[in-house]
Amino acid sequence: MLNTTILIAGLGGTEIAVILVIVLLLFGGKKIPELMRGLGKGIKEFKDGKDGVDGSDPADPKSSNTNKPL
Repeated sequence: MLNTTILIAGLGGTEIAVILVIVLLLFGGKKIPELMRGLGKGIKEFKDGKDGVDGSDPADPKSSNTNKPL
């Protein structure tokens, strides 16, 4: 699937390597893991939000959303 995505975007191996070198020069080696970690957390939160997961423990009755009127 990755090969299909790259072919659709029109990027070859050389173009991807150049982009990676530019990103490395712009952000440095220490900042890239932090950026990827943040990106991963953002994607996870997006998927959880899309699926309706709020991150709370469903076994904990205080944190469950029962939608009962007050």
